[in-house]
Amino acid sequence: MPSFTAAQIQAMCQLMQRCGQTAQQMAAHEFQVYEKGKHDYVTDVDRALDRQLTAGLTRLFPADCIISEENPDSWSAFATPSDRQWFVDPLDGTDDFIHGRSHYAVMAGLLVRHQPVAGWIYAPVVNQLYYGGAEIGLFQATGMASAEPLLPVEPAHPSANFCPILLGYRDQKRFGSAIAHLIPAAQFSSIGSFGLKVLQVICGQAGLYLYLNRRVKLWDTTAPVALAQAAGLVCCDLNGEPLRFMSDGIDAQTLAHQQPIIIGWRSYVTALLPCLQQAVLECCPLPERRF
Repeated sequence: MPSFTAAQIQAMCQLMQRCGQTAQQMAAHEFQVYEKGKHDYVTDVDRALDRQLTAGLTRLFPADCIISEENPDSWSAFATPSDRQWFVDPLDGTDDFIHGRSHYAVMAGLLVRHQPVAGWIYAPVVNQLYYGGAEIGLFQATGMASAEPLLPVEPAHPSANFCPILLGYRDQKRFGSAIAHLIPAAQFSSIGSFGLKVLQVICGQAGLYLYLNRRVKLWDTTAPVALAQAAGLVCCDLNGEPLRFMSDGIDAQTLAHQQPIIIGWRSYVTALLPCLQQAVLECCPLPERRF
């Protein structure tokens, strides 16, 4: 049975765009910022979008489970048997939003029996929507224009002088020197949103995205991994094992992934995985050496 009707897909696109427009409107005015934890912030905008997205998803899919970053009371539902679970990140890249940068997104992704099957990622600043999954294909739309196929672009294979890698600031600080020593051609870059980073890989701006600090949660990954898999990318850990979206790979309290995350083109994953493993081993004390 298909996961979506055509009408539901269209309604999801409209919901994501409306939420993005809300973010843009609220960004033009003063908003409150709160500290949830160390280096972890939330704004009034996150919370408003959470309510808007959750209400919209509930109307469209009343039988589905909905879990949102900004509603901790919903997190326990992950452990409850459910064929369909939505994961909502109202603002992926909150730091960028707070500082007036453009690299943030509104995201919603669906797990069906603990596998990512579909995702929607909307970048409000550029008015760009990306959505799809293995079942429905990949699409992009700018503004109110009709959606067009999103065609994945594989970059040139890694070579002695070309190896674009997406690596976040914290991971660059801890692992960047070791990776650069083992992969001299590595060219690091990063933007705020997890989802937009994955889209950069899909669109050929980098060969892979490496995430090592085990802070990323299910609402960060479900939508972009659904798109990445539909694009033919490899989504694995440092052992080359598939990313797990069941309880054996997820922290029960925080819903954080317990695996390091690699999302990339097979040519990059195959060529770079041994060096990435070695770099992490060199940087991690023995108790932390778990791939």
